[in-house]
Amino acid sequence: MQIVPVLPSQNIDRDVAWYLEHVGFELVHKDSMYAVLKRDKLYMHLQWHADTADDPLLGGSVIKIFVDNIKPYFEEFVNRGTLNKDKLRLKTDWNTNEFGFYDLNNNAIFFVEDV
Repeated sequence: MQIVPVLPSQNIDRDVAWYLEHVGFELVHKDSMYAVLKRDKLYMHLQWHADTADDPLLGGSVIKIFVDNIKPYFEEFVNRGTLNKDKLRLKTDWNTNEFGFYDLNNNAIFFVEDV
């Protein structure tokens, strides 16, 4: 079994380009309303919303990607310019190491390692 997050997007082309450059995902499928992205065994979908009363974008979705060794991911995203070096939180009160960033639609993406 697996879970695949579907995050809202205001602009599929723009957001796909951002995920490719800043998060290292690869494009599997894209049309004007929907995109499928992949990195290793992780999949993420983006779905276009008009950001109107009838079709709200909402934003503010959160996903957490659990990994075994967080430091190589953190270093990669610092090198990509996705986040700053001061964003890695080690030994949190809830026994994790973690960092996070926001995509262009204000969706939070966290990488988490259990301590």
